[in-house]
Amino acid sequence: MFLKNAWYVAAWSEEIVNSLTQVKVLGEKICMFRNSEGEVIAMEDACPHRKLPLSKGRIKGDNVECGYHGLTFDCAGQCVWAPGGGRIPSAARVRPYPVHEKYGLIWIWMGNAAIADPEDIIDIPNFDSPEWGLNRGAAMELNCNYLLMCDNLLDPTHVAWVHESSFAAAATKDTPLRVTKTDTGVIVHRWMMDHEPAPFYKKVVEFEGNCDRLQHYEVRYPSHALIRAVFTPAGTGGVDGPLHDKTFVMDSYNFMTPTTETETRYYWFQLRNIRPDDEELSKMMSEDVRKAFEEDRAVLDAVQIGMSEKTSPHIDLGIDAGQLRFRRQLEAMIAEEAMVDAKMSQ
Repeated sequence: MFLKNAWYVAAWSEEIVNSLTQVKVLGEKICMFRNSEGEVIAMEDACPHRKLPLSKGRIKGDNVECGYHGLTFDCAGQCVWAPGGGRIPSAARVRPYPVHEKYGLIWIWMGNAAIADPEDIIDIPNFDSPEWGLNRGAAMELNCNYLLMCDNLLDPTHVAWVHESSFAAAATKDTPLRVTKTDTGVIVHRWMMDHEPAPFYKKVVEFEGNCDRLQHYEVRYPSHALIRAVFTPAGTGGVDGPLHDKTFVMDSYNFMTPTTETETRYYWFQLRNIRPDDEELSKMMSEDVRKAFEEDRAVLDAVQIGMSEKTSPHIDLGIDAGQLRFRRQLEAMIAEEAMVDAKMSQ
Protein backbone atom coordinates (compact mmCIF):
# COMPACT_ATOMS: atom_id res chain seq x y z
CA MET A 1 0.00 0.00 0.00
CA PHE A 2 1.08 3.57 -0.67
CA LEU A 3 0.24 7.04 0.59
CA LYS A 4 -1.54 8.67 -2.35
CA ASN A 5 -2.17 12.19 -1.09
CA ALA A 6 1.44 13.24 -1.51
CA TRP A 7 3.82 14.57 -4.14
CA TYR A 8 6.13 12.04 -5.81
CA VAL A 9 8.82 12.60 -8.41
CA ALA A 10 7.67 11.30 -11.79
CA ALA A 11 10.68 12.29 -13.92
CA TRP A 12 13.55 14.67 -14.41
CA SER A 13 12.34 17.72 -16.34
CA GLU A 14 14.39 16.84 -19.43
CA GLU A 15 12.88 13.36 -19.58
CA ILE A 16 9.46 14.71 -20.60
CA VAL A 17 9.35 16.38 -24.02
CA ASN A 18 6.78 16.89 -26.78
CA SER A 19 6.27 13.16 -27.26
CA LEU A 20 4.23 10.61 -25.36
CA THR A 21 6.07 8.88 -22.52
CA GLN A 22 4.84 6.24 -20.11
CA VAL A 23 5.92 6.49 -16.49
CA LYS A 24 4.82 4.28 -13.62
CA VAL A 25 4.06 5.63 -10.14
CA LEU A 26 2.47 3.65 -7.29
CA GLY A 27 1.70 0.82 -9.69
CA GLU A 28 -0.25 3.11 -12.04
CA LYS A 29 0.78 3.70 -15.66
CA ILE A 30 0.70 7.36 -16.65
CA CYS A 31 1.04 9.03 -20.05
CA MET A 32 3.07 12.24 -19.90
CA PHE A 33 4.05 14.86 -22.47
CA ARG A 34 4.53 18.59 -22.90
CA ASN A 35 1.86 20.65 -24.64
CA SER A 36 2.52 23.49 -27.07
CA GLU A 37 3.10 25.87 -24.14
CA GLY A 38 5.74 23.58 -22.66
CA GLU A 39 3.52 22.57 -19.75
CA VAL A 40 3.69 18.98 -18.53
CA ILE A 41 0.46 17.00 -18.93
CA ALA A 42 -0.18 13.70 -17.15
CA MET A 43 -3.12 11.37 -17.66
CA GLU A 44 -4.08 7.74 -17.21
CA ASP A 45 -2.25 5.67 -19.79
CA ALA A 46 -5.18 3.59 -20.99
CA CYS A 47 -7.77 4.44 -23.61
CA PRO A 48 -11.20 3.61 -22.11
CA HIS A 49 -12.27 1.81 -25.30
CA ARG A 50 -9.91 -1.21 -25.37
CA LYS A 51 -7.25 -0.04 -22.89
CA LEU A 52 -4.44 0.44 -25.38
CA PRO A 53 -1.89 2.70 -23.64
CA LEU A 54 -2.31 6.24 -24.89
CA SER A 55 1.48 6.50 -24.86
CA LYS A 56 1.35 4.23 -27.95
CA GLY A 57 -0.73 6.85 -29.77
CA ARG A 58 0.24 10.29 -31.01
CA ILE A 59 -0.01 13.97 -30.13
CA LYS A 60 -2.47 15.99 -32.20
CA GLY A 61 -2.06 19.66 -31.31
CA ASP A 62 -2.51 19.67 -27.55
CA ASN A 63 -4.61 16.50 -27.60
CA VAL A 64 -3.70 12.82 -27.46
CA GLU A 65 -5.01 10.45 -30.11
CA CYS A 66 -5.33 6.74 -29.35
CA GLY A 67 -3.34 4.59 -31.74
CA TYR A 68 -6.10 1.96 -32.06
CA HIS A 69 -9.33 3.74 -33.07
CA GLY A 70 -8.40 7.40 -32.88
CA LEU A 71 -10.31 8.43 -29.76
CA THR A 72 -8.88 11.83 -28.90
CA PHE A 73 -8.47 13.30 -25.42
CA ASP A 74 -7.80 16.84 -24.30
CA CYS A 75 -5.36 17.79 -21.54
CA ALA A 76 -8.09 17.38 -18.91
CA GLY A 77 -8.62 13.76 -19.98
CA GLN A 78 -11.98 14.33 -21.69
CA CYS A 79 -12.65 12.62 -25.01
CA VAL A 80 -13.27 15.27 -27.66
CA TRP A 81 -13.58 12.97 -30.69
CA ALA A 82 -14.58 9.34 -31.27
CA PRO A 83 -15.06 7.39 -34.52
CA GLY A 84 -18.46 6.55 -35.92
CA GLY A 85 -20.12 9.92 -35.46
CA GLY A 86 -22.86 10.62 -33.00
CA ARG A 87 -22.59 11.29 -29.31
CA ILE A 88 -19.31 10.67 -27.47
CA PRO A 89 -19.96 8.26 -24.55
CA SER A 90 -19.87 9.97 -21.16
CA ALA A 91 -17.40 7.33 -19.92
CA ALA A 92 -14.95 8.25 -22.67
CA ARG A 93 -12.49 10.03 -20.42
CA VAL A 94 -9.24 9.27 -18.65
CA ARG A 95 -8.01 10.45 -15.29
CA PRO A 96 -5.76 13.54 -15.32
CA TYR A 97 -3.10 13.94 -12.63
CA PRO A 98 -1.91 17.21 -11.04
CA VAL A 99 1.76 17.87 -11.85
CA HIS A 100 4.21 20.61 -10.90
CA GLU A 101 7.71 21.32 -12.11
CA LYS A 102 10.28 22.35 -9.51
CA TYR A 103 14.00 21.80 -8.82
CA GLY A 104 14.45 20.33 -12.30
CA LEU A 105 11.99 17.57 -11.38
CA ILE A 106 8.41 16.82 -12.38
CA TRP A 107 6.24 16.12 -9.35
CA ILE A 108 2.95 14.25 -9.53
CA TRP A 109 0.04 13.99 -7.10
CA MET A 110 -1.53 10.52 -7.08
CA GLY A 111 -4.43 11.11 -4.70
CA ASN A 112 -7.36 13.50 -4.42
CA ALA A 113 -6.67 16.24 -6.97
CA ALA A 114 -8.79 18.74 -5.04
CA ILE A 115 -6.22 18.91 -2.23
CA ALA A 116 -3.06 18.91 -4.35
CA ASP A 117 -1.05 21.98 -3.30
CA PRO A 118 2.40 22.63 -4.84
CA GLU A 119 3.31 24.52 -1.66
CA ASP A 120 3.50 21.10 0.02
CA ILE A 121 6.46 20.02 -2.13
CA ILE A 122 9.59 19.71 -0.03
CA ASP A 123 11.45 22.99 0.46
CA ILE A 124 15.10 22.92 -0.64
CA PRO A 125 17.09 25.87 0.71
CA ASN A 126 20.06 27.05 -1.37
CA PHE A 127 18.88 25.25 -4.53
CA ASP A 128 19.17 28.43 -6.59
CA SER A 129 21.94 30.03 -4.54
CA PRO A 130 25.02 31.01 -6.56
CA GLU A 131 27.10 30.23 -3.47
CA TRP A 132 26.21 26.53 -3.53
CA GLY A 133 27.35 23.97 -6.07
CA LEU A 134 25.13 21.19 -7.38
CA ASN A 135 25.84 17.73 -8.71
CA ARG A 136 23.45 15.00 -9.71
CA GLY A 137 23.07 11.81 -11.71
CA ALA A 138 20.50 9.85 -13.65
CA ALA A 139 17.63 8.20 -11.82
CA MET A 140 18.37 4.67 -10.61
CA GLU A 141 16.08 1.66 -10.91
CA LEU A 142 16.00 -0.41 -7.72
CA ASN A 143 14.53 -3.91 -7.56
CA CYS A 144 13.25 -3.43 -4.05
CA ASN A 145 10.35 -1.91 -2.15
CA TYR A 146 10.77 1.83 -1.60
CA LEU A 147 10.64 1.41 2.18
CA LEU A 148 13.88 -0.56 2.10
CA MET A 149 15.60 2.50 0.66
CA CYS A 150 13.87 4.69 3.25
CA ASP A 151 15.24 2.33 5.89
CA ASN A 152 18.69 2.68 4.34
CA LEU A 153 18.49 6.48 4.50
CA LEU A 154 17.58 6.36 8.19
CA ASP A 155 20.58 4.16 8.92
CA PRO A 156 23.90 6.00 9.35
CA THR A 157 25.54 2.84 10.65
CA HIS A 158 25.40 0.84 7.41
CA VAL A 159 28.06 3.04 5.80
CA ALA A 160 30.74 1.33 7.92
CA TRP A 161 30.24 -1.92 5.99
CA VAL A 162 28.55 -1.03 2.69
CA HIS A 163 30.65 2.06 1.86
CA GLU A 164 34.10 1.24 3.18
CA SER A 165 35.87 3.07 0.35
CA SER A 166 33.71 6.21 0.38
CA PHE A 167 31.63 7.27 3.40
CA ALA A 168 32.96 4.94 6.11
CA ALA A 169 35.12 5.82 9.11
CA ALA A 170 35.86 3.90 12.28
CA ALA A 171 33.45 6.10 14.24
CA THR A 172 30.52 5.13 12.01
CA LYS A 173 30.46 1.62 13.51
CA ASP A 174 29.50 2.34 17.09
CA THR A 175 28.97 6.04 17.87
CA PRO A 176 25.48 6.22 19.48
CA LEU A 177 22.56 7.45 17.37
CA ARG A 178 19.94 10.02 18.33
CA VAL A 179 16.40 9.70 16.95
CA THR A 180 14.05 12.66 16.61
CA LYS A 181 10.47 12.41 15.37
CA THR A 182 9.11 15.50 13.62
CA ASP A 183 5.76 16.48 12.11
CA THR A 184 7.08 15.59 8.65
CA GLY A 185 9.24 12.55 9.30
CA VAL A 186 12.08 11.09 11.35
CA ILE A 187 15.69 12.23 11.87
CA VAL A 188 18.55 9.95 12.91
CA HIS A 189 21.70 11.89 13.69
CA ARG A 190 25.01 11.92 15.55
CA TRP A 191 28.21 13.90 15.91
CA MET A 192 31.44 11.92 15.64
CA MET A 193 34.36 13.78 17.14
CA ASP A 194 38.04 14.04 16.27
CA HIS A 195 38.57 11.40 13.60
CA GLU A 196 40.04 11.20 10.12
CA PRO A 197 37.62 12.26 7.36
CA ALA A 198 36.04 9.44 5.33
CA PRO A 199 37.68 8.80 1.92
CA PHE A 200 35.00 10.52 -0.19
CA TYR A 201 35.02 13.67 1.93
CA LYS A 202 38.78 13.77 2.41
CA LYS A 203 39.05 14.69 -1.28
CA VAL A 204 36.79 17.74 -0.93
CA VAL A 205 37.18 19.28 2.55
CA GLU A 206 39.32 22.41 2.60
CA PHE A 207 41.18 21.85 5.87
CA GLU A 208 43.91 19.50 7.08
CA GLY A 209 43.86 17.00 9.89
CA ASN A 210 41.07 15.36 11.83
CA CYS A 211 37.46 16.47 11.78
CA ASP A 212 34.27 16.55 13.76
CA ARG A 213 31.51 15.06 11.60
CA LEU A 214 27.73 15.27 11.66
CA GLN A 215 25.61 12.55 10.09
CA HIS A 216 22.07 13.90 9.72
CA TYR A 217 19.78 11.29 8.15
CA GLU A 218 16.23 12.54 7.69
CA VAL A 219 13.34 10.93 5.80
CA ARG A 220 10.08 12.79 5.30
CA TYR A 221 6.73 11.22 4.50
CA PRO A 222 6.15 9.53 2.21
CA SER A 223 9.66 8.90 0.83
CA HIS A 224 11.87 11.99 0.54
CA ALA A 225 15.23 12.14 2.30
CA LEU A 226 17.74 14.81 3.27
CA ILE A 227 21.18 13.47 4.17
CA ARG A 228 23.29 16.29 5.58
CA ALA A 229 27.01 15.79 6.01
CA VAL A 230 28.96 18.38 8.01
CA PHE A 231 32.76 18.26 8.37
CA THR A 232 34.53 20.83 10.51
CA PRO A 233 38.06 20.82 11.98
CA ALA A 234 38.36 18.76 15.14
CA GLY A 235 37.32 20.75 18.20
CA THR A 236 34.86 23.01 16.37
CA GLY A 237 31.89 20.64 15.95
CA GLY A 238 29.22 19.18 18.15
CA VAL A 239 25.72 20.38 18.99
CA ASP A 240 27.00 23.69 20.37
CA GLY A 241 30.19 23.85 18.32
CA PRO A 242 31.22 27.19 16.84
CA LEU A 243 31.93 25.59 13.42
CA HIS A 244 34.97 26.71 11.49
CA ASP A 245 34.91 29.01 8.46
CA LYS A 246 36.27 26.05 6.48
CA THR A 247 33.36 23.81 7.47
CA PHE A 248 32.18 21.64 4.59
CA VAL A 249 28.44 21.00 4.22
CA MET A 250 26.83 18.66 1.72
CA ASP A 251 23.04 18.32 1.54
CA SER A 252 22.04 15.21 -0.38
CA TYR A 253 18.41 15.09 -1.50
CA ASN A 254 16.93 11.71 -2.30
CA PHE A 255 13.46 11.00 -3.70
CA MET A 256 12.17 7.44 -3.78
CA THR A 257 9.24 6.88 -6.13
CA PRO A 258 7.53 3.50 -5.77
CA THR A 259 6.79 2.08 -9.21
CA THR A 260 5.49 -1.27 -7.94
CA GLU A 261 5.53 -3.08 -4.60
CA THR A 262 9.02 -4.40 -5.36
CA GLU A 263 10.48 -1.70 -7.64
CA THR A 264 11.56 1.85 -6.98
CA ARG A 265 12.86 4.73 -9.08
CA TYR A 266 15.43 6.74 -7.14
CA TYR A 267 16.21 10.40 -7.91
CA TRP A 268 19.03 12.30 -6.20
CA PHE A 269 21.24 15.37 -6.22
CA GLN A 270 23.67 17.08 -3.83
CA LEU A 271 24.20 20.70 -2.85
CA ARG A 272 27.56 21.78 -1.41
CA ASN A 273 28.78 24.99 0.19
CA ILE A 274 32.14 25.11 -1.63
CA ARG A 275 33.41 25.84 -5.15
CA PRO A 276 29.99 26.25 -6.76
CA ASP A 277 31.33 26.73 -10.29
CA ASP A 278 33.86 23.89 -10.23
CA GLU A 279 32.55 21.51 -12.90
CA GLU A 280 35.33 19.00 -12.34
CA LEU A 281 34.43 18.79 -8.66
CA SER A 282 30.77 18.30 -9.54
CA LYS A 283 31.67 15.53 -11.99
CA MET A 284 33.92 13.79 -9.49
CA MET A 285 31.31 13.97 -6.74
CA SER A 286 28.56 12.66 -9.02
CA GLU A 287 30.69 9.73 -10.15
CA ASP A 288 31.76 8.83 -6.61
CA VAL A 289 28.25 9.17 -5.20
CA ARG A 290 26.87 7.01 -8.00
CA LYS A 291 29.41 4.29 -7.15
CA ALA A 292 28.33 4.42 -3.51
CA PHE A 293 24.65 4.24 -4.47
CA GLU A 294 25.42 1.20 -6.65
CA GLU A 295 26.73 -0.43 -3.47
CA ASP A 296 23.40 0.35 -1.82
CA ARG A 297 21.49 -1.03 -4.78
CA ALA A 298 23.36 -4.33 -4.72
CA VAL A 299 22.59 -4.78 -1.03
CA LEU A 300 18.95 -3.68 -1.16
CA ASP A 301 18.08 -5.75 -4.22
CA ALA A 302 19.41 -8.77 -2.35
CA VAL A 303 17.58 -7.76 0.84
CA GLN A 304 14.31 -7.64 -1.12
CA ILE A 305 14.87 -11.20 -2.29
CA GLY A 306 15.81 -12.28 1.21
CA MET A 307 12.75 -10.68 2.78
CA SER A 308 10.43 -12.08 0.09
CA GLU A 309 11.80 -15.61 0.40
CA LYS A 310 12.48 -15.71 4.15
CA THR A 311 11.68 -18.94 5.96
CA SER A 312 12.20 -17.50 9.43
CA PRO A 313 11.34 -14.11 10.98
CA HIS A 314 13.77 -11.24 10.61
CA ILE A 315 14.91 -9.35 13.71
CA ASP A 316 15.35 -5.67 14.57
CA LEU A 317 18.28 -4.06 16.38
CA GLY A 318 18.59 -0.91 18.46
CA ILE A 319 20.02 0.90 15.43
CA ASP A 320 16.66 0.34 13.67
CA ALA A 321 14.71 2.68 15.97
CA GLY A 322 14.39 5.49 13.44
CA GLN A 323 13.31 3.17 10.65
CA LEU A 324 10.64 1.54 12.81
CA ARG A 325 9.22 4.88 13.93
CA PHE A 326 9.02 6.07 10.34
CA ARG A 327 7.30 2.91 9.15
CA ARG A 328 4.75 2.95 12.00
CA GLN A 329 3.74 6.55 11.36
CA LEU A 330 3.56 6.11 7.58
CA GLU A 331 1.45 2.99 8.04
CA ALA A 332 -0.93 4.96 10.25
CA MET A 333 -1.15 7.74 7.64
CA ILE A 334 -1.94 5.23 4.89
CA ALA A 335 -4.62 3.58 7.02
CA GLU A 336 -6.23 6.93 7.85
CA GLU A 337 -6.22 7.95 4.19
CA ALA A 338 -7.88 4.67 3.20
CA MET A 339 -10.55 5.14 5.87
CA VAL A 340 -11.34 8.66 4.65
CA ASP A 341 -11.50 7.48 1.03
CA ALA A 342 -13.87 4.66 2.02
CA LYS A 343 -16.21 7.08 3.81
CA MET A 344 -16.20 9.48 0.84
CA SER A 345 -17.11 6.69 -1.57
CA GLN A 346 -20.19 5.63 0.44
